Amino acid sequence: MSHLFSPYAIGPLQLKNRIVIAPMCQYSAENGDATDWHMIHLGHLALSGAGLLILEATAVVPEGRITPADLGLWSDANEAALKKVLTAIRKYSPIPIGIQLNHAGRKASSHVPWEGGQLIAPAQGGWPTLAPSAVAYSPNELAPVALDKAALQRVCQAFVVAAQRAQRLGIDIIELHAAHGYLLHQFLSPLSNTRTDEYGGSLENRMRFPLEVFEAVRLVLPVELPVGVRLSATDWVEGGWDVEQSVVLGHALRKRGCAFMHVSSGGLSPLQKIPVEQNYQVPMAEKIRRETGLPTIAVGLITEAVQAETIIAEGRADMVALARGMLFDPRWPWHAAAELGGQVDAPPQYWRSQPRGLKALFGDAKIGQR
Repeated sequence: MSHLFSPYAIGPLQLKNRIVIAPMCQYSAENGDATDWHMIHLGHLALSGAGLLILEATAVVPEGRITPADLGLWSDANEAALKKVLTAIRKYSPIPIGIQLNHAGRKASSHVPWEGGQLIAPAQGGWPTLAPSAVAYSPNELAPVALDKAALQRVCQAFVVAAQRAQRLGIDIIELHAAHGYLLHQFLSPLSNTRTDEYGGSLENRMRFPLEVFEAVRLVLPVELPVGVRLSATDWVEGGWDVEQSVVLGHALRKRGCAFMHVSSGGLSPLQKIPVEQNYQVPMAEKIRRETGLPTIAVGLITEAVQAETIIAEGRADMVALARGMLFDPRWPWHAAAELGGQVDAPPQYWRSQPRGLKALFGDAKIGQR
């Protein structure tokens, strides 16, 4: 039996295989509301046969959006728009659906990638950004506003309210975004957090706010709804956040009921030097899994079926996630199952697509024809 296509449980959530569709920003929302694009995009990914689909980074407040076109979950309108999409998907697909909750911090107020992705100044329609410290992402950008303690409480509460909205929508799993240089990551890294109060300085202090957000979210949700964290395990910059500190954070999160760690890297500094190659982030997922006991999702240039199978078979991670690869080939899990001898869920409308010689690919699919 294929290890990649074996079942896996995240707490009480049962996954049919170990393939995760990672969150992928679409920058196609209107005032935070999901649009027809999300119906199309998520609809076809929901038919992929993956074990879990995690929705894109979803802002908990308007000023926490990466771009003006980010998906949001801060209002009743946001919730209603996303409910429409999710209801349609669930009518035709049994895939479990997660959501990634985010605040972009100093990386907010940016152009969408296909318009350059640079910071939008307030004079050009942007908004002031917020961060642990008044330290700009790059020298040519305006410095963010350092969050005071009252603002920290407002941000924490925004994560809580968004998580409650997600629960009402029937989301199966929640992922808090502490990666890629966004707000929670900014607190963790000494490169972006130069505070001198209890939220800065030592590792314990830098972890304090992300842990407070996790605790607050975990507290208001039922125990059967798993909550995990997306983490950049290293900044890839000397003197920044690294995998050893990530292990310490992992221990702290596990004590607080963290269900999984989704291990990525980078995004905090333009000075990063990333050795991009296949499996380049897998050793970090493996180390965190081994030293903390947390279930881990490995992500990053995992493109081939045998490659993913080997990661799971060797115990380097519990799940593997694909992002760009899934956009390029939305039926990647079908093709991987065909190669590895696994099975996937597929809608009955597509059962007739099984190639000859792969009649077990869709399990118990039976086709009659008049």
